[in-house]
Amino acid sequence: MTQNTQASRRPHSPATRRRSTAGRATNGAGVKEYKSAERARAIRRGMEFIYSIACHPEHFAEYGSDLLNCFYYISNTSQDPALRRMARRMGRERARQWREDHPSLPPDADADTILDFVQGSYGADRLGLRDPALKEQIRRAAASFSARDYLWFDPCTERPPCDVPEQCDCGHWNVRGRKRCSECKRRLAMMSRYAVWYDALIRTYTGARYGVTFGARYAHVLRWLPTMRPYRGREEDANPDFYDSVYAVTHIVYTLNDYSIYQLAPRWLPAEFAFLKANLKEALEMEDAEMVGELLDTMRAFGLRDTHPLIRTGINYLLAQQNADGSWGEMDDDYVYGRYHPTWTAIDGLREYRWRGQRLSFRHVMPLLSAK
Repeated sequence: MTQNTQASRRPHSPATRRRSTAGRATNGAGVKEYKSAERARAIRRGMEFIYSIACHPEHFAEYGSDLLNCFYYISNTSQDPALRRMARRMGRERARQWREDHPSLPPDADADTILDFVQGSYGADRLGLRDPALKEQIRRAAASFSARDYLWFDPCTERPPCDVPEQCDCGHWNVRGRKRCSECKRRLAMMSRYAVWYDALIRTYTGARYGVTFGARYAHVLRWLPTMRPYRGREEDANPDFYDSVYAVTHIVYTLNDYSIYQLAPRWLPAEFAFLKANLKEALEMEDAEMVGELLDTMRAFGLRDTHPLIRTGINYLLAQQNADGSWGEMDDDYVYGRYHPTWTAIDGLREYRWRGQRLSFRHVMPLLSAK
């Protein structure tokens, strides 16, 4: 789960894989067993790791807006009162720092800066630290840019494109349509249409919740859902879009259930529910704790309980994969996002939710779910 709109402009990057050598007890059927206390301890250690990242000034300067939302969502949707208190305490302390670091929008703010301010201010607002004056600055500045500035494409007039360049190895971002980097002349790889699309889902969702329009609305982006189906599987690594397809489906769920506030009926999104269930095994074979975490909490959103074999298998996998420092993922990854985000999704995969009924975050989009 993420809403990252930082300098990379990508909420996910392919995670490195790790193998766990931790042995665990199994029952006669070969299913690993865990105790609730072990699960709670793993979550607490993961939270402490994320907080340590958030307290690092350089890391917080780059990823603070995303980290605020991590603390907010966990504090708002967890069933465990102690976990809610812990996340809120961490989040409010960091939100005070974010407000101190961001007293006003820079006068020359570009679209990326506005995106980051919206995300950070939204998280700080939800954690109880509001700044109406900054919000008004953001609203006025946001109107100066178009949907293409924020989303790479205009969902009001075109479907998600395949000609948006990934960030070049030299660090430069190139305009849509370029095939070679304007700085170093290297050949550029293109983002998948799934990556472009779910990025737009995240941004327009956040804009709607904060009260800012990024040149297009959430419904304009979601209307392209039929064109993204059917979702292909991993196909023994023959499908280059598999990774982004998974995160597109998980973010359909997140943006439609208010990031784990509500549950969804499987009949509303039968293709997506089937895809999630079918691909937990693939995520386990890929040894991708980040993906396993997102699959677990989105499957729960459709009503699967902790007693379901898929959920139990995923929980046991995550418990076996936790690092000594409380994190998940590669400990030697020098990409900070690659350290805290797998830990966030693993926590989401392990924790229990206090669902508040079954409904859509935006009720008016229901007809778009079954559109052909």
